[in-house]
Amino acid sequence: MNAEVRAQFPGASAQVYLDISARSLIPEPVRAAIEEHTHRRMFVGGDKDELRAGVERARVAFAEIINAAVDEVAITKNVSEGLNLFAASLPWESGDNVVVCPELEHPNNIYLWYNLGRRHGVEVRAVAPRNGHVPADEMTAAMDERTRVVTLPSVSFAPGFNTDTKGIAASARRVGALTLVDAAQSIGAIRTDVQDLGIDALAVATQKCMLSLYGFGFLYIRREVADELVPVHVARFGIDLGEAHETAFDGDDLKYQPGALRFDLGNYNYLGAAAAEAALGLLSEWGVERIEAHVRGLAARLAAGLLELGLPVAGGAPGPHLAHIVSVGESGGGRHYTADDPAMNSLHEYLVGEGVQFSIRSGVLRFSVGVYNDADDIDRVVEAASRWTRRG
Repeated sequence: MNAEVRAQFPGASAQVYLDISARSLIPEPVRAAIEEHTHRRMFVGGDKDELRAGVERARVAFAEIINAAVDEVAITKNVSEGLNLFAASLPWESGDNVVVCPELEHPNNIYLWYNLGRRHGVEVRAVAPRNGHVPADEMTAAMDERTRVVTLPSVSFAPGFNTDTKGIAASARRVGALTLVDAAQSIGAIRTDVQDLGIDALAVATQKCMLSLYGFGFLYIRREVADELVPVHVARFGIDLGEAHETAFDGDDLKYQPGALRFDLGNYNYLGAAAAEAALGLLSEWGVERIEAHVRGLAARLAAGLLELGLPVAGGAPGPHLAHIVSVGESGGGRHYTADDPAMNSLHEYLVGEGVQFSIRSGVLRFSVGVYNDADDIDRVVEAASRWTRRG
């Protein structure tokens, strides 16, 4: 990526921002789209048909980025809602099971499965991580003919390693299970082709690598799967009334929208849609393949530099496991916002004081690279970390 891309993010020059895995800096075209939307709402109120057309443009743009059909994409407000809508709409029976690696999942892809256990007698088969990775072989070994869902992060939120999504999805298909992916940390940064991966469902929101706002997201469900599901929640936009007004429904002919469209509910977050449309336009213009090469290259540079200082970089030397996230410390060695290791807390405090913004997650220092970062950002972090190590 070049200086023209970085220039679209004024915040990138004010600090070393390595926290896109929490939330992205917003680019100028997204800010402009937000301003235009609020200006229209302030002065002319806005036209409902125009607002809905913006939602549909965002839906089309997202479908293109993940290589899905438009009717395989529902509009949600966040990842948690997408995961829950899909999971709760499946026809669970007591004794069914779900396979998950809880230690590498965001908590919101854990709660729902144990809740299903309470409600429907679903068994949660928890697979332990291996050296910070979702172990594909152990996930496969946990599957059987009663496995209804296998769920996984495409990139774990900590320590941030790539998951063998395609291999695990293939194993799930062999036992007749569905694969549900939490793609919060990958869409917009890592090329994602749902057809190639062979997955059945995927949830994402727009505030991270999709360069936009909280409160807007997408749920992909493979058409053949979606058409068999009865939505746990329904509202006007998920019901197929043809050209008739919503008041035309007589209660005797409940017809769902085709595919994943049946999971759309009532009025959308139209502001979020305007922002997402602008952000998706940038991602399409820049090309996700180029973005991936850029962020993975910078992540490798950061990992190598921190390793040279003797810091405990999770996963060791850069390799296929590395996406756009570099973690330092012991994965699982702490709570959500602190580390058990006093040295890691000290390093975090020092780097923040040096103008570096990043996170602590599950005991590790998590540096997440965005499209707006450059080599100078990486070198500034390594130089600051070097000063810290020299202090002893």
